[in-house]
Amino acid sequence: MIFDNLKPQVVTIVSNSNLTIDERLLKICELLENHIEYYNWVGFYFKNGNKEELKLGPYVGAPTDHTIIPFGKGICGQVAVSNENFVVPDVTAQDNYIACSITVKAEIVIPIFVNGENIGQIDIDSNTPDPFTEADERFLEFVCEKVSEIL
Repeated sequence: MIFDNLKPQVVTIVSNSNLTIDERLLKICELLENHIEYYNWVGFYFKNGNKEELKLGPYVGAPTDHTIIPFGKGICGQVAVSNENFVVPDVTAQDNYIACSITVKAEIVIPIFVNGENIGQIDIDSNTPDPFTEADERFLEFVCEKVSEIL
């Protein structure tokens, strides 16, 4: 399984203290986007200080205008409030979806917790309809857990 092969690479990237945190996060984005064919945009959003909003961090994929997302708005904003994974098999079926690109068909967002607090998330868009499985969720939870160790 591709996820099992990627886990040690994620650990290697996270533990490379010669790189800044943002450089490590970018390398994780690149790793996932390059090795999982239906991951077409991979990025991190983080709580913006004390504000009730998310700020875009490192990402790979098409540029986005969504550099700041208010809590509750869109899939990412909803995860910031719910503290739960959010898998969207069909973005057109979501009322509270912020479209980044007309090519995006599905999205998955997994929160990152540090000391029990939701401080950010990994956000993945796919141009493939309904590609995400429970295996994606478990793998991305692993990624978020590893990332939380350096934040």
